[in-house]
Amino acid sequence: MDDKGITIDLSVQGMSCTACAARIEKSVGKMPGVEAVAVSYSARTAWVQYMPGTIQPSAIMEQIGKLGFKADLPENAKEGFEKERSRLRLRLIVSLLLTAPLLTAMVQHLAPFAQIDLPAILTNPWLQLGLATIIQFVIGLPFYIGAYHAIRSRATNMDVLVATGTSAAYLYSHFLVFNADRTALYAHEVPLYFETSAVVITAVLLGKFIEASVTSRAQQDASGYSKLLNTVVQVERAGVEMEIKTEFVRENDYVIVQAGQIIPVDGIIASGDSEVDESLLTGESVPLAKRSGDQVWAGTKNESGALRIRTTAAGYATMLSRIVDLVRQAQRSKSVIQRQVDTVSAWFVPAMLFLALGTFVIWVTIADPGNWTTAFRCGVAVVLAACPCALGLATPISLVVASGRLAKRGIVVKEAGALERLAQLNMLVLDKTGTLTEGKPKVSSVHTTLGSKQGLMRLAAAVEANSTHPLAIAIRADAMQAGLVPPAAVDFAYTTGKGVEAFVEQRRIGIGNASFAASRHWSFSSPSIQSYAEERQKLGETVLYVADNNRVIGAISFLDTVKPYAKTAVSRLRKAGVTVLLATGDHPAPALSAAQTAGITPTQVYANMLPEDKLKLIDRLKEQDYKVGMAGDGWNDAPALAAADVGLAMGDGTDAALTAGHITLLQPRMTALPEALLISRLTVRNVRQNLTFAFIYNAFIIPFAACGMLQPWMAGTAMAFSSVSVVGNAIRLGSRLRKVAGQF
Repeated sequence: MDDKGITIDLSVQGMSCTACAARIEKSVGKMPGVEAVAVSYSARTAWVQYMPGTIQPSAIMEQIGKLGFKADLPENAKEGFEKERSRLRLRLIVSLLLTAPLLTAMVQHLAPFAQIDLPAILTNPWLQLGLATIIQFVIGLPFYIGAYHAIRSRATNMDVLVATGTSAAYLYSHFLVFNADRTALYAHEVPLYFETSAVVITAVLLGKFIEASVTSRAQQDASGYSKLLNTVVQVERAGVEMEIKTEFVRENDYVIVQAGQIIPVDGIIASGDSEVDESLLTGESVPLAKRSGDQVWAGTKNESGALRIRTTAAGYATMLSRIVDLVRQAQRSKSVIQRQVDTVSAWFVPAMLFLALGTFVIWVTIADPGNWTTAFRCGVAVVLAACPCALGLATPISLVVASGRLAKRGIVVKEAGALERLAQLNMLVLDKTGTLTEGKPKVSSVHTTLGSKQGLMRLAAAVEANSTHPLAIAIRADAMQAGLVPPAAVDFAYTTGKGVEAFVEQRRIGIGNASFAASRHWSFSSPSIQSYAEERQKLGETVLYVADNNRVIGAISFLDTVKPYAKTAVSRLRKAGVTVLLATGDHPAPALSAAQTAGITPTQVYANMLPEDKLKLIDRLKEQDYKVGMAGDGWNDAPALAAADVGLAMGDGTDAALTAGHITLLQPRMTALPEALLISRLTVRNVRQNLTFAFIYNAFIIPFAACGMLQPWMAGTAMAFSSVSVVGNAIRLGSRLRKVAGQF
């Protein structure tokens, strides 16, 4: 819970199109105590943020029920979706069986079958009436219920179109059966449209069943992480091993994980050695050697030896659960394209109803005056041809597929809009330490003019005792390796991106870069220190000065190697039309050395950059109309990550990276950058293909229907399968993305 309330995920059954999702959002969003709401038709879920003191989940679920839908808790989502699909399958089968006899009337109108003699009973108008009535008001009852609830809420959806079009065809035919001349009726000289209403309902049901089946498959692919969530674990308490549910595991519990099992918690290995496969969490295919003291994560697989793990997080607190939440967050969020499509879809159905009425009027008054049959047929065809579902599904289904595939590669997208913006990227700013380089620098050499090198490292380790900066970690590691015991330090004063000072043994000890030394007006005890710094920097190393009471007494140099495949990644980004810059707080010499190794030209290197300088650089590039991305470690680069069009936080296996940027790379591999870019562009291209098809379909099919060139049953069938084709194209995206993964 936060100051904005708490959130709940609900499964929603009974939605027929994206207009239903929009109606739920609008209605629930108006409820007192509801802070935010997002409903996904493709995922059949609703996300609600509410104030518990004002409203309860039961009231929210009740409100959704009043709209004609069924809301349930997320643990029942899969079961509810399968029940809905089973009911849809049953309705489809019965509808197919009852529609088959009615098709005979339609078959006789086709030239190749005109001479075939069919049993008279099959073309009997009273049999057609009976079968059509069952299909219309029993099988098709949910369409009427959905249309009623939509109109009651002063909205429209696909149910309104289906109910209107099929009712018109059925009622017109019903009227003719009871009022037409009996001789003409039995001679089939009176045009009946019972087969039209029946075929349309059957086709819509078939399309929705195929759509539900394909969408279910896409959802399963996207929610692959759920397979990694253990429900039962082996825990050691007071020397006794017991089996308990994961949600009952507490911090500092010891969990036993045998070889071949999925690790159920985040924790530190207390005892045991093994190799752990983290591929499903980070995208790295090579198992990592783990031993006592190493961090492990829920969802990874213990490959060899047994491990005894001290729990640091379990259940919903694990990094895996947080990733699952972020993937769901991305899938329920809306991109700019989707919001625009939603705006169009809101007026689409009313517009089509008015167009159908206009078509009827034009035919009966101008095109073919007095021919009510033709006018009616064309008007009904327009209603049945109109399809808002293809438009509504075009974006979200592709985003579901893409976000799931990215997550399996260790690339977590937090919002749908970030994926869309990433596809437009033409400028990428890289941080150096932890992004371009390994981020694990080591002490290369130490120079001092006062005392021993061990004494200097002892003081430096004391000042850097609490820092999480990579250079501070390197200092402490070197001191520990040398067996040094740093003295206590107090009164720390940090300057982000520059250095730190503290009192150690009653002396003011400082450590920092040249900029920090200048800002503190440190004096140098010997020119040799500056000469040493210049020599080490020429070698591409980073240098920090150590001062005692504002007098520099030595310097420490660090070496941080460039990541493997960094040059390949930069090359691929350039081929994709992205200019790569390097912005670092480091000295120009090591920055240029790292850039040269990675294939970044010297003119694209910015050194001695403080966090605020990186932020200004991002803003300046955006003012020049570049679409700017920033890739950093998620700590000092947080302002720049937030300001960029797309912030890519390079993780290091810790959950801290999940809080920074718009996209998180769990495994800080450089090749993930061009991979994410390629996937985003393929996804946006797929969305545009879907939208293009949906618009072209409506632009072509509706005029044909209005001009009398389509029978109503043809228009209705085409409408049903237009959304299926959009979903199918999104699934095709999934296969393409799997091939992309093999390239990186």
